[in-house]
Amino acid sequence: MRLTKILMASAIASVIALSGCRSTQEALKIGEAGERNPGPCPRAFSIYDAQRIVEMKGAETFANVGFTGEMGKIRSLCRYYGEQPIVADMEIEMDFGRGPAASGDSAVYEYFVAVTRKNIGVIHKEVFPLRVNFPAGADRVRIVEKVDRIVIPRANENTSGQNFEIITGFVITPEQRAFNAAGKRFRVSVGQE
Repeated sequence: MRLTKILMASAIASVIALSGCRSTQEALKIGEAGERNPGPCPRAFSIYDAQRIVEMKGAETFANVGFTGEMGKIRSLCRYYGEQPIVADMEIEMDFGRGPAASGDSAVYEYFVAVTRKNIGVIHKEVFPLRVNFPAGADRVRIVEKVDRIVIPRANENTSGQNFEIITGFVITPEQRAFNAAGKRFRVSVGQE
């Protein structure tokens, strides 16, 4: 009986508290975006053949590995409503290594971000340089790179983000692409953990 009275009092207090609240749209100041988004965000991912980079200085042996890089988790968020374009933000986790043949304590990598019409073609592609500094004695570094305001045009207000993809990868040579496509990899951490 006492439990019933406590539950009723709690329910009444909740109703009173909620009656003074604003709507979620008002509280978050998102306007029509909360109701009119015609679909999900574009899929964001790294392309397999370009998600790793291995610098080789000679034959394919661990002793000849220079600097390496590998893309990990990719997260993206987007917003769009009405006739506005899709605006996406992306975070890319990248792991970098300094192998036995690496010279110096820093390397400059390049990675790209491309917006594509799903299974059709590239709409826009941009290349970003990334300098990675290895602290003294360190042979591995993890960086989270942020790419803000990726703008994707839409034909009309009914065009969903499902029609697009956001693809990333390292800018690599044809030899590095063939190395990756064959499933080969050298990681600085091999044999150390």
